[in-house]
Amino acid sequence: MRVPLSWLGEFVDLAPGTTPEDVHAALVRVGLEEEDLHRFELTGPIVVGRVLAFEEEPQANGKTIRWCQVDVGDAEPRGIVCGARNFFVGDLVVVTLPGAVLPGPFPIAARKTYGHVSDGMIASSRELGLGDDHDGILRLVTLGIDPIDPAAAPGTDALTLLGLDDSAVELNVTPDRGYAFSIRGVAREYSHSTGAAFRDPVAAVAARASAPTADVAGAFPVSLADNAPIRGRAGCSVFATLIVRGVDATRPTPPWMVARLKLAGIRSLSVLVDITNYVMLELGQPIHGYDLDHLRGGIVVRRAGAGETLETLDGKVRTLHAEDLLITDDRGAIGLAGVMGGADTEMSDATVNVLIEAAHFDPVSIARTARRHKLPSEASKRFERGVDPTIAAASAARVAELIVELAGGTVDGAANVVGAAAAREPIALAADAVSRLVGFEVAAGDIVRTLTEVGCVVAEASDAADSGSGATPSHARHAAPSGTGWSVTPPSWRPDLTHAEDLVEEVARLVGYDQIPSVLPVAPPGRGLTAAQRARTRAADALAAAGLTEVLAYPFVSEADNLAYGSADGTPVASVRVANALDGTVPVLRRSLVPGLIGVARRNLSRGLTDLAIFEIGSVFLPEAGRTYGAAPLPAGAELPTADVIAELNGGIPPQPRHLAVLALGNRVSKQPGQGAEASGLADVLDAARAAAHAVGVSIDVAQGSHHSLHPGRTASLSVAGPGGVSTVVGFAGELHPQVAADADLPRVVAVAELNLDAIIAAAPALVEAQPIGTFPAATQDLSLIVATDIAASAVAAAVREGAGELLEHLTLVDDYRGQGVPDGSKSLTFALRFRGADRTLTAAEASEAKLAGVAVAAERFGATTRE
Repeated sequence: MRVPLSWLGEFVDLAPGTTPEDVHAALVRVGLEEEDLHRFELTGPIVVGRVLAFEEEPQANGKTIRWCQVDVGDAEPRGIVCGARNFFVGDLVVVTLPGAVLPGPFPIAARKTYGHVSDGMIASSRELGLGDDHDGILRLVTLGIDPIDPAAAPGTDALTLLGLDDSAVELNVTPDRGYAFSIRGVAREYSHSTGAAFRDPVAAVAARASAPTADVAGAFPVSLADNAPIRGRAGCSVFATLIVRGVDATRPTPPWMVARLKLAGIRSLSVLVDITNYVMLELGQPIHGYDLDHLRGGIVVRRAGAGETLETLDGKVRTLHAEDLLITDDRGAIGLAGVMGGADTEMSDATVNVLIEAAHFDPVSIARTARRHKLPSEASKRFERGVDPTIAAASAARVAELIVELAGGTVDGAANVVGAAAAREPIALAADAVSRLVGFEVAAGDIVRTLTEVGCVVAEASDAADSGSGATPSHARHAAPSGTGWSVTPPSWRPDLTHAEDLVEEVARLVGYDQIPSVLPVAPPGRGLTAAQRARTRAADALAAAGLTEVLAYPFVSEADNLAYGSADGTPVASVRVANALDGTVPVLRRSLVPGLIGVARRNLSRGLTDLAIFEIGSVFLPEAGRTYGAAPLPAGAELPTADVIAELNGGIPPQPRHLAVLALGNRVSKQPGQGAEASGLADVLDAARAAAHAVGVSIDVAQGSHHSLHPGRTASLSVAGPGGVSTVVGFAGELHPQVAADADLPRVVAVAELNLDAIIAAAPALVEAQPIGTFPAATQDLSLIVATDIAASAVAAAVREGAGELLEHLTLVDDYRGQGVPDGSKSLTFALRFRGADRTLTAAEASEAKLAGVAVAAERFGATTRE
């Protein structure tokens, strides 16, 4: 909403010297957000001039210029070259003298042109920023300015005369404060902020106008026939009409109105249309004017019929919907109610008699129609947010008043009003509501004063209870006990005030948001991140420290992706389908993080990033087959759910464990001088999985695995030993199957790993004890064992580690050999062993004895033999 300051000053006192910045600051204090400042980009001297004489001089280029003598209030006239030919001797024009600056910026200086020194410039409407007309210079007579008016004498400041010295503040109006889409509403808010006197323009118009009638005989016939209300609410509750006869629609719009409309962001079209726009901005009530002579019969407000069409003012023929609220006459639809009028009855320069319409329409109905037809308008923007339903007659009277003043004619009777605004229900406000909800004490007198300033009618709760005023409000269950609060009836222009909390907010913003204390709650001791949160953070930090980049992928995937990665053997799996999927190609929630990482990798590869090491930590959704989730009804927004309701809601949520996934492709070490490139592979994602698990406090065991979307023979099953030594599979690692990688437009070698992070955290000990650093020398030995090829190396390592006992500090698999010297069906596993004693230096015999003890356990479990 753009608010010209001169207009604002008509309804609220602005102190001398008030700047747009001052107005913005005042309005921000009461919760209106500042957007921008707007001014006419003009600086003087720009004055009124009178054309005394001119000579037409043809030029060699085929153009004819006029060498003019113009009186600008100086002792001698000024010579000015002008290329326009639409003015006459004696005309008043706008002259920009040397030193002036026009929009562009375009500085004006005396300059030699066409053989003369042009001492200024005669300006057009477009050059002044008043309009788009550039067919000729601006003649002040076309704006209704009398050539003999002393206020327009040569040398007069043209900026002041035309209203071009005004400025406007622009505000961001939130949807709940539609009243601020008017000068009236903003003036009231400025009064709240500064205490300046507010003068209600509606009251002033009502005092001048004749009292409205209520559908009397002889008035223009109007019928409200909404037979299909939305949500039980009629589309139109009030419809006011007023007739003005004998207007001259060709009269110019006065410059002060053109300037104000321009600053408010609305282009001047014609005097009749400009007046309706002007009153809409002034009072917040959208107005529509009809050419009365083009109407057929009376007006009926109804819903659209099947197949009905309407040509709107923008020249488009629209097929109407059964929910569209229409303005109709005997021929059919003549306007989309509250959105846009029809072309058949629009006002034009030939209009002589005008029917003024000011109505109140249901916000939901108007919003749906505007969106359905993709037809936002200044009118619909206001109706959607709520228009004061009591000002229709006064708004029509204001339009008629301006038409008579600016376009002539006479008003035919008083405004005829059909329907009536519904009375506002009172709201019970407890005496302690403000202090309880806002956090600081406000005196009872200040609460009453503030709400009264807003426009509310405030009565003591006990008085309201004893008044016998009628039915009990629907929200009486929230009422304060007698004598301990107030009964507050909101004003008609504030449809957003419906609950006690709304009233508390009004008190808070007008008393001052700066009065609300900023007190941070003190956290109880022992709180902070949970153990699981700290473990997840450590895992993420470990991977980031190892050089991987964390990413966040969308949790929505296709059913094919869930089948490919949510099931190791490719059997069908249950998925949670999104009810309102934004993308029909990814309608289900993920069972694995791998598809998201593949999508991220594909996107980065397309942008030239060929070396990637990425990871994600996030939830996956693992529904049980045959179960329906999300079926529990949601409780009402104002009700506190019981424990049973919460349990039922939780029962409608599928298991959502957190997983950790890693993807690597390209090179982990780039080619550089003295160093060849080293490709990423399975070993890198295994190292990442081990690092994450180690950060949590557990060790990963790696065994041969299988997965239908991974490379056969290059897939590992990852497990951890939980409480009691029971091993639990927690994930997988491997290289994508080459065909899968090709289908995803990825390189042939792409390594991935995925872990159930929640399961790893559950297997971690509650307390991780730091191991002392050994101070005695270590004894190292190698061990090669021959076992069957189907025995996992991790199982053999575990057996050796168990048999070797506490002297074995570290064991690493360094070789897996199959070939000459090893029997068919067998493999040779070589381990590097490191032994260390906590209290002494070990002898070679003690280290060998521990190694042989490990060999004995491996031989007992797997038939392992030592390779010589």
